[in-house]
Amino acid sequence: MGTLDRAELEAMIEKATVDAYGEDEQRIGLFTMLEEYLDLPFTTTVLGVEVTVCGIDLRPDGRIVALCSRGRVQQSIGILDLPLPSPAPEGAEWIEAYRHWAG
Repeated sequence: MGTLDRAELEAMIEKATVDAYGEDEQRIGLFTMLEEYLDLPFTTTVLGVEVTVCGIDLRPDGRIVALCSRGRVQQSIGILDLPLPSPAPEGAEWIEAYRHWAG
């Protein structure tokens, strides 16, 4: 990642949060863009193990998490901590925008 410049990231954030009041609503706007544009499922490597990212979720505490699985084992990983594969899936630029917003 890291292919978008600051102005592009800020334009994406503006698009996602245009009608948002406050941080919680901004996060919901960014989550909505992730839901809409992130191409799921995709595989990535977490701690040396290949996992499938099969979804995302907005938790009651406000965290956006990736829903990862390997066989019957499932684990939620904060989207800000999720290592992305190369090449990244379509829509991964919204993860980059969220990282920029979260600062």
